[in-house]
Amino acid sequence: MDSSEKNYHVFVSFRGTDVRNNFLRDLYAALKQEGIYTFVDSEELRKGEQISPALMRAIEESRVTIIIFSEDYASSPWCLDELAKIMECKAQKELIVLPVFYKVEPREVRRGRKGYGIAMTKHEKDPEKDQKSVETWKKVLFEAGSLSGWACNDGDEAEVIQSIVKELLIHLERTPLHVAEYPVGIDSRVEKIISLSQKKLDDDDTLMIGIWGSGGVGKTTIAKAIYNAIESQFQGAIFLERVRETSNKCGGLVELQKRLLSQILPPKHLAVYSVAEGASLIKERLCCKKVLLILDDVDHSCQLDTLAGGGNWFGKGSRIFVTTRDKRLVVSSHCLNCVYPVKTLEDDDALALFVWHAFQNSEKSGIRKDLINRAVHYASGLPLALEVLGSFLRGRNEPAWESELRKLSKSPDKDINQVLKISFDGLENDQKEIFLDIACFFKGQSIEYIKKVLDGCGFETTIGIEILFERSLIRKEHGTLQMHDLVQLMGQNIVYQECPHDPGKRSRLWLFEDVQDILCEDMATNAVRAIVLDLPAPKVRAVNPEEISICPDAFGNMKMLRMLIFIEVHISLQGPVYLPNNLRWLEWPNALFLECGFGSKKLVGLDIQKSHIRHLTQTQCKSLVSVPDLSSFPNLESLNLDGCKSLVEVQLECHKNLKFLSLQFCSNLSKFPHTLKATSLQALNLFGCSKLEKFSNIPEKMEHLEELDLGWTAIKELPASIENLVSVKIIILRKCKRLAMLPSSVYKLQNLEHLNLGGCSNFVKFPENLEDSSNFNGNLGFRNLYRLDLYDCNLSEVKFIENSFSFPKLERLDLSGNKLTHLLTSIYTYDLFIPKCKQLRKIHRLLPMCMCYEHMV
Repeated sequence: MDSSEKNYHVFVSFRGTDVRNNFLRDLYAALKQEGIYTFVDSEELRKGEQISPALMRAIEESRVTIIIFSEDYASSPWCLDELAKIMECKAQKELIVLPVFYKVEPREVRRGRKGYGIAMTKHEKDPEKDQKSVETWKKVLFEAGSLSGWACNDGDEAEVIQSIVKELLIHLERTPLHVAEYPVGIDSRVEKIISLSQKKLDDDDTLMIGIWGSGGVGKTTIAKAIYNAIESQFQGAIFLERVRETSNKCGGLVELQKRLLSQILPPKHLAVYSVAEGASLIKERLCCKKVLLILDDVDHSCQLDTLAGGGNWFGKGSRIFVTTRDKRLVVSSHCLNCVYPVKTLEDDDALALFVWHAFQNSEKSGIRKDLINRAVHYASGLPLALEVLGSFLRGRNEPAWESELRKLSKSPDKDINQVLKISFDGLENDQKEIFLDIACFFKGQSIEYIKKVLDGCGFETTIGIEILFERSLIRKEHGTLQMHDLVQLMGQNIVYQECPHDPGKRSRLWLFEDVQDILCEDMATNAVRAIVLDLPAPKVRAVNPEEISICPDAFGNMKMLRMLIFIEVHISLQGPVYLPNNLRWLEWPNALFLECGFGSKKLVGLDIQKSHIRHLTQTQCKSLVSVPDLSSFPNLESLNLDGCKSLVEVQLECHKNLKFLSLQFCSNLSKFPHTLKATSLQALNLFGCSKLEKFSNIPEKMEHLEELDLGWTAIKELPASIENLVSVKIIILRKCKRLAMLPSSVYKLQNLEHLNLGGCSNFVKFPENLEDSSNFNGNLGFRNLYRLDLYDCNLSEVKFIENSFSFPKLERLDLSGNKLTHLLTSIYTYDLFIPKCKQLRKIHRLLPMCMCYEHMV
């Protein structure tokens, strides 16, 4: 069975009378807390002596099995049948088996000694037992008893459980990759490539196979399916995606080397500071490991040399698969042992894939067959084109199909770019703008960040992104937005075609040379809407090592500029730079001599972190960075001044539209507003403002603030008016070493979910809820608090947690490193952490669930 089809992470085999109410209960809770989906059989529901088909399927559908060998395990025929099935799956399906020897010795299990010997003798003498089954039981007991596992005796259960969870997380990190919603035509190709890898050389040899084909033909999809099919056969496996794109960034090859090492050698995270050092580490640490490495989208031999050493850096039996669209790499490379050319889909598969995307579960009766065939014909068997075109036509009526296909038929060059562009042409204007911004600037960025920036530019980004997703123009991956290279190139080409020979007349600029030209030579026009420039790639900087020089009037002709972002770009200024009035989003770290247009009322986002600003007030800012009166920017919503080490004062009491204010590591900031009235503020971050001793009074309710980070500040107390943060969900006070206690009004923060006081070494007492619990009406106390961190404080008693009414939803309580001598708690938590509490001698718990504790003397 493909690992992607496994229904359970873990199957646990056990004898209930021995472990159900102690070790198994605690192990199950620990696994659940880590999100590990575990199958635990209910013995009381069993009927008869034969193992049920449902239980057989559960074993087959699990990725890992834990066998808890306890004193009475072998007396149960049911357990022994489970064990036989488990060992069969280990041999045939490569099931991972991890034994726990609970108060028994491994040799008792292997050799049939003590209780195991007595149990097996009884089975042999039982006339109703099949003797072949008994012999099978003896054999699997010997095999399983010989496996490496854990010995668990009195007093070390918590340690064993933590070790099991840690080991499981390592195994389960190798989760199946998402291949495709409808992987038509994939299986047969995967089988051919795997067969090629097995026939070409002996199993003990290392083999590098190239998977070559045009863009959009499905190379990455095939490679992911190969990974899922065979990764369990290797000691380490990794799928390195977007090798070309990543390696072209500054430090990209080093980043890829780090990912390779950290995934194959978990949980070690080796420091890599250069490509040469990374290459040496890979060769040294992985030379004896049987590794599966997939390098996706390679376009240069140096990528093969620095990530795989030509294939000879890994242990015997290793397999390296390389996807590429560069035929020259395939022909000239001395590393590749063989090459598999990926062709377009056959007609039947192409039709099936198109129909799935165009109709999915709806009926096709409204669309003529000849129109469907024409659409498939235009896509030329390319999976990407079939997906995008099918998604675009989905839900449209027959006249709309005829109209769009007529456009394609009139194109003199019906390549994939034209097929993709028809989907773009069908977007509304705002959706086109969002798509082009993502294609030119934001591919791979977090969805949260993209929404924040583009919302600030006046777009309806949420619905726009959903439409682009439905049209298969973008995809969501781990909280980021990605798009196929060909879709991105199509978008960038649309911008390029606005004026091929003059970048100053294009709407968007993102290439180093283009930005340098128009800013140095004042070539820009009103056509320019957005400029986003990241640190140039190494090969670009080799040609242009000098800084970008910007003249004061460089932006004078860009009256429609809405977005300006410079990230890690070395810029020299000839004097104050005047920015246009239409600007809505500005990110310019280390900015000097900066003037925003005084008439601008549109600025929504301002990020000038690491600049030399000294005062941020409601009046003129006195600094090298001359930011006008912030009241001139009534629409300002996001302000980032992280790392402004010269900043000493902030006054923003009355800025009503500000939603996000970040002042991290402003190490000289000592003056913050005495009162805080920023009624729209949603997040305030003062982490690392080490000279800030006092936090603001909050005279009225703040309905929107959800996150407050005061970690690593010098504050000594919070005001009683903290209760006016009625919507706050997260308060971070970590490492506030002068903070001694909290006001009791903190209990009125009914929406608080996470409170972190870890490392507050002077914190001696948590306030008690002064309300009488007998009169508790559900309106006081931490109704939604699920996590409370009090590690490494100076608490000697914790009476506050005796009142379970104050903490009805608490799941995690960390009291590590405190001076507790006894602990009485009736709070139901999945995680109670109390290691390093060296003076703790007595613990009384009124509810049974207590995990991750350390054994006490």
